[in-house]
Amino acid sequence: MGLFDRLRGRRPAKPSADGRRGTLDRASGRADLDHLEQFVATRRGVEGYVEPRTAVTETTIVLVAGDGEWTRRRIDGPETARKLSRDLGVPVYDAQVTGYPQRMRDWSARQR
Repeated sequence: MGLFDRLRGRRPAKPSADGRRGTLDRASGRADLDHLEQFVATRRGVEGYVEPRTAVTETTIVLVAGDGEWTRRRIDGPETARKLSRDLGVPVYDAQVTGYPQRMRDWSARQR
């Protein structure tokens, strides 16, 4: 436990049943999966980018459509993201390795 945690009265996160420490984020739910499925069903050229779990957030997947529109949702881990991508028929990449497509940044810039 760090000094600032002691001052704030916080205790370190305890490992969960699977041995992982908790995050400050909520877990993924059915609504997250429904949103991802709807995104793929209503857009063309969708690709998935898996983002790793951190101390603050759970594993997430970013879906990027052919026009650059994107959405991000929590997912129960990289294996679930890959299975979901297979089930939905979209390619999936590791965001730490490939980065994000330029069309995603272009779309975000147009939305400002």
